[in-house]
Amino acid sequence: MRADTALAPVPPPADPRTADGVEASGAAARRRTQRRREGEIHRSPVWRRVLFYAALVALTLPFVLPTWWMFTSALKPVSEIFAYPPTLWPTDVTWQAFRDAFTMQPFLRQYFNSVYIAVLVTLGTMLVATMAGYGFARVKFRGQNALFLVVLLGLLIPSEVTIVPLFQMFNGWGMVDTHWPLILATTFGAPSVLATFIMRQFFITLPVELEEAARLDGLGRWRTWWYIAVPLARTALAAVAIFTFQHVWNLYLEPTVFLQTPEMFTLPQALTRYSDAYGGELWNVQLAAATMTVIPVLIIFSIAQKQFVEGLAQTGLKG
Repeated sequence: MRADTALAPVPPPADPRTADGVEASGAAARRRTQRRREGEIHRSPVWRRVLFYAALVALTLPFVLPTWWMFTSALKPVSEIFAYPPTLWPTDVTWQAFRDAFTMQPFLRQYFNSVYIAVLVTLGTMLVATMAGYGFARVKFRGQNALFLVVLLGLLIPSEVTIVPLFQMFNGWGMVDTHWPLILATTFGAPSVLATFIMRQFFITLPVELEEAARLDGLGRWRTWWYIAVPLARTALAAVAIFTFQHVWNLYLEPTVFLQTPEMFTLPQALTRYSDAYGGELWNVQLAAATMTVIPVLIIFSIAQKQFVEGLAQTGLKG
């Protein structure tokens, strides 16, 4: 063995006072906890494991069955949807309801409206909440706690109370029947208040030594926020993103008040407009449109569910 290879310096362990050290130590602790839980499950008797997984399957049924019924009913004619006893799979599969969802309304345009509004509001809320949460957690000023309490009071005000003043304001600005009211009122509304609370709870847990090290390196307040605080807040931001996207995706009252043209509708508003010539509900078409509506939320949650759970755990919102 060569001398230079044998005597190669070993890299020092990550300093827990640095951002990399905090992240590495947190990841190591999570891995140890996960291995300990997996070991406890595998060491338990077989009958306990069987009961454990059977209980998990039973608990998932109330969540899986409605989704399954929605999808399969979209493949049935209307007469079979209300048949008794109900069928878990259609006897005659038809995809006509999915085609009718696009022909009876500008569903593709409405789908695009919901997607881009939800993405813009989610990004805007993440930016506003990260800045506000960092300010309330790390910047000391007089009346800080009182001002934060006033911000939290926004969660107690129902949207029905503010919808009329908002309509008058946006109508005076000429923004009715546009998407601007949905973007602005939602970005600076209740979702941002909850997101600010989540981000503040996370930033409070950051060690003070990180900011002191950043100041020694010549970083100001803004650069410390951007280069130190935001990268460490990925899990909390994932929780904020899922909360906000789901809230905006399901908005119904605000689009009903501000939007009038079918081409400007969002999906929750569009789902109520599928009816026949006599005004009756086309349940199979509505269920087909609803099935396509839940796909983005399921995809986002499936991708970010790990960060979502970790973000809730780190911000003190555990149940």
